[in-house]
Amino acid sequence: MRRALELGARAADEGEVPVGALILRDGELLGEGWNRPIASHDPTAHAEIQALRAAATRVENYRLPGADLYVTLEPCPMCAAAIVHARIRRVIYGASDPKGGACGSVFDLLPSDTRFNHRTACEGAVLADDCAALLRAFFRARR
Repeated sequence: MRRALELGARAADEGEVPVGALILRDGELLGEGWNRPIASHDPTAHAEIQALRAAATRVENYRLPGADLYVTLEPCPMCAAAIVHARIRRVIYGASDPKGGACGSVFDLLPSDTRFNHRTACEGAVLADDCAALLRAFFRARR
């Protein structure tokens, strides 16, 4: 999660909402990303999507079974759907998102939605204070 925080700080340095993500499988870093929707003019360029794209490119497969995704903020519904589609085993997130989180804060898409054909486990509140502080500082500076 500390690496995800570094990636989130990179997003903040670029003027993006400070969210960072990385994907590991069997101790190997497969991909990482940070929020880039503004710079890339792409509404789907969330940190999780960037990490999924990098990991899929690295392993030359859009399926990532057995992989874990670490992210500083609870994934949104768009990212949750991509996570399920990629067959991510587990999501470990820092701060909860009370406005759009899909791991139980607002939506319960991961892991409980039985309409999906894949279940992704979720573990929250990992370095939550540090992750939330990064977000608060970013938005405080923008106001």
